[in-house]
Amino acid sequence: MPSTLAAIVFTLVLVAGVPALSYSTARNTEIRNLPRLGLYLSAVVSQWLLTVVALGVVYVIARQDFAQCFGPTRAGPAVEWAVGAAAASILALGMVALGEKRGWLPRETELVYLLIPQSPREKVWAVVILAPTAGFCEEFLFRGYLLAQMHTWLHSLVWAAVASSVAFGLAHFYQGWSGMSRAALLGMLLAYIVIRCGSLYPAMLAHWMIDTAALVWLGPWMMDGNDSAEGRLE
Repeated sequence: MPSTLAAIVFTLVLVAGVPALSYSTARNTEIRNLPRLGLYLSAVVSQWLLTVVALGVVYVIARQDFAQCFGPTRAGPAVEWAVGAAAASILALGMVALGEKRGWLPRETELVYLLIPQSPREKVWAVVILAPTAGFCEEFLFRGYLLAQMHTWLHSLVWAAVASSVAFGLAHFYQGWSGMSRAALLGMLLAYIVIRCGSLYPAMLAHWMIDTAALVWLGPWMMDGNDSAEGRLE
């Protein structure tokens, strides 16, 4: 059936195509010559294109109203889950950043440094455009579409959460093995929130807060005094 074929093809795009693109990006030396805002724009456009395609696939599969894909919008406990998950994740990232700054852990890849905003304009882009795009698009793609599809095929929420989180980690190949591991663990946490709350909105809010803190606070702090990283960005 066309709906089954669409589901299979788009799932392969997420679990294999996106990681392959991330791997290609990590090995592309020319991308390092792009201005930081150019990198941001490229990331935003690619994520929205994938999300639009995913919405179309969901409609073909389930003939479902788009609003139903995201779950209820109730506040209360959902917001508490989002804030709690974001606080725990930011604390963990802060400990990792401290370890990298002290030389206890391997430093981030060059592309991670390239994405850290430096100027006020870049920080506005990160907070207003880049982080919200990642929060909305990545949550819909990996915790919305992929988690639900894997649950349909595997008949297990646990294995669906594991599979979608591994795919989410591989999508961050450009961040190296440590970055992929962090992304996979974050994916598990956000998948739990989606399953617990029955809605994507808390995970989207938590994702936005985490990325905002990582881009405009932890990232610049981690780079402070790191001459080798600053030299690569000149």
